[in-house]
Amino acid sequence: MSVDTVSLTGWGRTAPTTAVRFRPRGYEEAAAVVRGRGPRGVIARGLGRSPGDAAQNAGGSVLDLSGLARIGGVDAAGVVRCDAGVSLERLLRVLLPLGWLPPILPGTGRVTVGGAIGSDLPGLDHRRAGSFARHVSALELLTADGEVRTVLPGTALFDATAGGLGLTGVVLGATLRLRRVGTGLMAVSTERAGDLDDLLARFTAGGDRLPYASAWVDLTARGRATGRGILTRGEHATSDMRPAHAGRTRLHQRSGAAPGRSLFPGLPPLPGGLLGPAAAALCNEVRYRGSHHARSGELRPVPAFFHASDALPDVRPLYGRGGLVRYRFTVGYGQEETLHRVVRRIAARRSPAVRAVLQRFGAADPGLLSFAAPGWSLELDLPAALPGLGRFLDGVDEEVAAAGGRVCLAQDSRMRPETAAAMYPRLAELRELRARLDPAGAFRSDLSRRLGL
Repeated sequence: MSVDTVSLTGWGRTAPTTAVRFRPRGYEEAAAVVRGRGPRGVIARGLGRSPGDAAQNAGGSVLDLSGLARIGGVDAAGVVRCDAGVSLERLLRVLLPLGWLPPILPGTGRVTVGGAIGSDLPGLDHRRAGSFARHVSALELLTADGEVRTVLPGTALFDATAGGLGLTGVVLGATLRLRRVGTGLMAVSTERAGDLDDLLARFTAGGDRLPYASAWVDLTARGRATGRGILTRGEHATSDMRPAHAGRTRLHQRSGAAPGRSLFPGLPPLPGGLLGPAAAALCNEVRYRGSHHARSGELRPVPAFFHASDALPDVRPLYGRGGLVRYRFTVGYGQEETLHRVVRRIAARRSPAVRAVLQRFGAADPGLLSFAAPGWSLELDLPAALPGLGRFLDGVDEEVAAAGGRVCLAQDSRMRPETAAAMYPRLAELRELRARLDPAGAFRSDLSRRLGL
């Protein structure tokens, strides 16, 4: 097992803190770290894709599980057992040639199975399939006493672990129920919407005939075009949709730059970033005008549909040395006016928002801190150094909470503890379970201290 002292941040590069990082080669080494933890406790970490501070532990220990990455065989019923450090990208690469998919695919494949469970990640078809933990048959959890437990759905510990941000223990492995597919292709439809009302109407008009759906929203457009966007929907292509000339479907798209590389190699993050209001508005205008008014039946490889951003260069240097804040919230159906107000506020503020994703959610998941709930979800990135950003987002928090909505904890880096408690009424249940199973507070993170979880 390797050990080093490192400065860690989330993917957004905000609020760096220093911890001792352990990289175990097996379950016993991981258990030894938990048993020998110091007074600041320990938290698990995967590939560091959480934008906030959920996988940091200032002055304590961080258990890097990326080395635990075994994948077992798939049985006839489509069930596989794998280690928590396996990335969804690798899982997809192994499973797709066998005719299977991971149960839920979020917008990036660079998330570990353990991270997907700890965040209870929703995918593009949440209305049909729910979030990630709903498809876990069992998980192996390293608890505060250094023992490994098999935890099953329907138990209090499972519900606390699903979306529990690593605060109930270290997920070491999981048994997943997979999805059978006939080809490695997606049939994709895209259409342009002139404003937010038009976009919401197009979202709901098709029902769930095409189960995977998300929309890019132009948050720099104002006036009659406020909230305009591009809706993308998809379904798994059947063999009769596959073009006759198509050979074996490649699992990775070629890109002009290697995935994860900077958009500007050798250029450090600039103090103010390059994303000013004018540049962001121009980028969004080009994207909107360059899209088709309507297009259907386009065939794309599965990875290109779900993980298109993974093939793009790293855009984080554009946000400046302060990093980026990813803000994701959801409000229920019937609260569309709240969504409208937030979009108008962002547009009026001339915030340089280039990435903004709108989704629809279905039934709530059983995790005590699971994010997804019936309604609309909007996710956006903003430069952390924007003047007054903290106060502005505090105001949005209050508006979302007043509408009965919530902000995603797994991506948070700045919310106030009283706001989190108002948005997550089952937080008291998590605290009670942690007090009973982990009275010494073995599992802690910068996020848990900041929000009093």
